[in-house]
Amino acid sequence: MEWWSLFLRSLFAYFLVLLVMRLMGKREIGKLSIFDLVVFIMIADLAVIFIEDTRVPLMKGMIPIMTLLLGQLILSYLSLKNTHLRHLVDGQPSVLIKNGKIMEEEMAKQRYNLDDLMTQLREKNISNISDVEFAILETTGKLSVIPRTSEEKREERDADENAGFRPFMMPVTLIVDGKVQEEGLNQIGQNRFWLKNQIQQYGYKDFKEIFFASVDHRGRLYIDPKKD
Repeated sequence: MEWWSLFLRSLFAYFLVLLVMRLMGKREIGKLSIFDLVVFIMIADLAVIFIEDTRVPLMKGMIPIMTLLLGQLILSYLSLKNTHLRHLVDGQPSVLIKNGKIMEEEMAKQRYNLDDLMTQLREKNISNISDVEFAILETTGKLSVIPRTSEEKREERDADENAGFRPFMMPVTLIVDGKVQEEGLNQIGQNRFWLKNQIQQYGYKDFKEIFFASVDHRGRLYIDPKKD
């Protein structure tokens, strides 16, 4: 009887955890944030305890797992609406290489050594740091690499600079879910009045109509409106 009970509890726990993972959203294991990883580990531990101890009632074993699910969904929703909370929970990407130069202070801050850096660069078929325009350590621990431009594109970049455009840089985020990102405006030396004029040229009257907006080094605005 005990073996039969263990079998049924294992089966129940399997489908329960599977349901919880599905409700938590679709993300690849390699792209989990620290927050997601902690929740997954705790759910796995609770499921093991729930399976092994047959004296624990089913409902009593479900409550902690469903509590974690509820907490994760609430915090994910709040993080979606609040940039500061999202940065607090998930952290922010860190630039480790900029224009072919290693950002030593940032690497030390992230406790990221040169061996780790070179390993991940080689995995992307890059052997020379000078060939890298940007290397960005994402919040998931993955290294995103943007190779340096070809000679032809460098000439185009020089022409941009001569024409008064900013040097090549990553696109700067200006609006997220209808909220103006003051940090982005400060980065490009502009203000809300300038941004308001820009979006009006695209036919938008208010920031709340825009889900995401960014600007590139040429001053070109990318706008993704909110879906009705």
